[in-house]
This record gives sequence, structure tokens and C-alpha cells, in this order.
Amino acid sequence: MFEPSWESLTHYTVPQWYQDAKFGIFVHWGVYAVPAFNNEWYPRNMYQQGSPEFEHHMRTYGPQTEFGYKDFIPCFTGDKFDPDAWARLFKEAGAKYVIPVAEHHDGFAMYDCSFGEWNAVKMGPQRDVIGELAAAIRAHGMVFGLSSHRAEHYWFFDGGRQFPSDVQDSRYADLYGAAQPQDTQPDPAFLHDWLARARELVDKYEPQIVYFDWWIKQPFFTPYVQQFAAYYYNHDLKRRRGVVINYKEAAFPEGAAVFDVERGQLAGIRALPWQTDTSVAAKSWCYVENQEYKPAGSLIGDLVDIVSKNGRLLLNIGPRADGTIPEPDQAILREIGRWLVVNGEAIHGTRPWIMFGEGPTEISAGQFTDTQRKPFTSQDIRFTSKPNTLYAICLGWPEAHVTIHSLGISSTIKAAHIAAITLLGSPEPLTWTQHQHGLTIQLPQQRPCDHAYAFKLALRDSS
Repeated sequence: MFEPSWESLTHYTVPQWYQDAKFGIFVHWGVYAVPAFNNEWYPRNMYQQGSPEFEHHMRTYGPQTEFGYKDFIPCFTGDKFDPDAWARLFKEAGAKYVIPVAEHHDGFAMYDCSFGEWNAVKMGPQRDVIGELAAAIRAHGMVFGLSSHRAEHYWFFDGGRQFPSDVQDSRYADLYGAAQPQDTQPDPAFLHDWLARARELVDKYEPQIVYFDWWIKQPFFTPYVQQFAAYYYNHDLKRRRGVVINYKEAAFPEGAAVFDVERGQLAGIRALPWQTDTSVAAKSWCYVENQEYKPAGSLIGDLVDIVSKNGRLLLNIGPRADGTIPEPDQAILREIGRWLVVNGEAIHGTRPWIMFGEGPTEISAGQFTDTQRKPFTSQDIRFTSKPNTLYAICLGWPEAHVTIHSLGISSTIKAAHIAAITLLGSPEPLTWTQHQHGLTIQLPQQRPCDHAYAFKLALRDSS
């Protein structure tokens, strides 16, 4: 049994299924999809005087005393929400797990919450979105998780106290919350409520992943985070399905949960499993008009780079207020899915090799760096491995041949160790030579796929 202490919680072990699963889907769907302006922080920024959202709101909807965030809820209909269609798309994309947002900073719960009226069961769609998604995702053979951003709700609407707005109306206190400055400490009532809500999500929906946003790193959250983690891990000891908590920054010590890098990557291999969460969109997690999308090929390159370093990619999409997933989001997911049909064996179920790769393109390590790197080239190669198998994935199509400099005659893999080299998705036999400067492979005439190309080195058993 786990105790609510870091010493006890560092005995946690990352489950096998999560170590094998390298690609998941994140879903930001909530009331913020109704204004569809700028990003999912619209609820906060519409009360921040001088912000683009504030000015847009005043022009479009009028003063916040007359039309506040609460007034978007009736427009959040979800009338075309089809959880089975969502799950089919995520399965087609090659995802192994799915994490919808159960509650964002705005305080509107997307589940059957017992701690207030402001939720999707009683308002808006009048459906248990999380419950329905849990059933559909599991029915299609994927792992269900969820995220809670409730911690940040404490200060999210604080701007509404600086000028006349509905945030100051006591009738809406349960939605807008404390609305206190971010540099103040929540009272015990808020922290107890946070813990109770987190436990309820576990009890009602049995998620195998619980993702938390960054503010739980504050020291005053520590005993409550410890209590939740012990409760969640002990809950799983009875079921033995294997569960994961995703955390950011220094909210947990090493080994007590799974580290997550928001919109960023790592420079090298991390011994412990980790995760990147990023979005198909460059500037928003939720649906907005005039969305700026990332190319699917760039996201596939990120996936390969992340997996080579013992990570996994949690890729976000943002549905519209009616519950439909925008066509560009769908197209990106399907393009990734087509790539994984060909190359999935070099991704899912793999482990890092002794090095992550080689090549000229530098990765800017850390959070919020996802749009900073230059495009990958054919000289950028990433390695993944399975027993008696090494995959060398070129992040661009080389001309005529490719030389993998890390696999020269001085490497740990000698020519005598290689039983065969194939290109995933290609039936053509390949010829290759190992020399002082690397392993040179002659390419087939036809590309087997788009974006990245996985060479499979079948190795003779040296045991």
C-alpha cells in the first residue's frame, strides 16, 4: 500500500502498457469553443482589461455585466457530439490512449460532478461527456484517461473583480470560484474540494491516466497531491490495470509519476518514461476560427524524435462547440495514422537504443519550444529498438542511399551481427555495406510512405 509521502510514492512503477504506448490523443472541448477566439484562455482574458479578448468581447457581446462567460453555456450544445465517431477517428490515427479534458481552468465540468451545478450533465449538452467517451474509447481498444485543470480555477477569473462584471455576482460564485490573485494561497476549503473532485473522477470513471496541469507544483498543494496519488495508486492495486499520473515541472519527485513537457521536447534520452503534450494547432488547444495548423509531417518527425528519447506524444485536437471535429484536425490525425500503419512497429512497443540518433537539426529542449526547431532533414536519423531489432528512422528521404554514421565498423553493431536490413513498407530487397564512416544502405526506387522512413535491422541473437 502507498502512503501519502514522497518516500512511499517513489516506489511507483510505470505500467508496461504505458511504456509500450507511444502515441495518445488529447481533447480540449469545453464552453471556450463557443467564442472560438484566440485560445482556451478566453474565459480568463475576456475579463483582463486591455487584452485582445476583452476588446473582442466588448465589441461582439457587450459589457461583461450583461454577457459574461456563463452566457456562452446555452450555446455550447454539443448537438453533434458522437463519442463513437471520435473514438473511431482516434483509433484510425493509431492512438493507444486518449485523454479528454474533464475540467479546464474555467470551472465547467465535462462530467457528472457532484460538487456543483456547472457541468455538462446539467447544462449545455446535458450529457456526461467524460462517461460517454470513456465507454467509446474502451470499446475501440484504447486506454482511457482524463485531465484535471481544476487547480488553476482558484485565480482564473480574478480580472472580473477589477471592474463591473458578473464575476462579482454571488449567484455565479460556483462557476467563477474564488477569483483571487495567482500569488495568493488558496484556503483549505478550496484544496479539500480539489482533492474531493480528483478522487471522484477516479471513482466514477476509472481512468488509467490522470493528467494535471502545472499549478499543483505550489508547495501548499503538496500534501493534497500526495493524498491523491496514494489514493489513486492504491485504488489500482485492487484492479491491477496499471495507472499513470502526468505532472509538469517539479510537482512530483523523480519516479513518483510520469513527467510531462508541455509543447516541448528533451535534448536526449531520459531513463524514466516521459511525455510531450502538444497540439495540432500552433497557438491554441481548443477550436478557434482561423486556426493555424502544424503540418502532419512535422508532427510525425516530433513523434519519432520523442520516442527515440523514451517519450510518448500526446497530441491535442479541439472540437467545435457542436461536437464536430474540424476537418483539418481529422486530416492530420488520419495522415499520422496512415504513416503508423506502415511504420508503427518502429514506434509502439519500442525502447530507446544506446543513443537517440544523429543529424544536424538541433532540438530546443524544454517547454513551449514546439515551433522553434528547423525542419528535419534526411541526415536526421533516430533510433528505436526491440529485442534483436534496431530501427533507424530517417526523417527525410535521402537521395539514392543513406549513410548512418553511428553504425560504422567501430560501433557495437558489426556487419556479422546484421541478418537483414529492410525498409518498412517496401518489398524491394536492399543492399548495404558497413565501413569506417558508417552503414550505407542503397534505397529502393519507390518511397513506401510520406514523411519519415524506417529501416529495420534484424540482428542475430548474440546470446
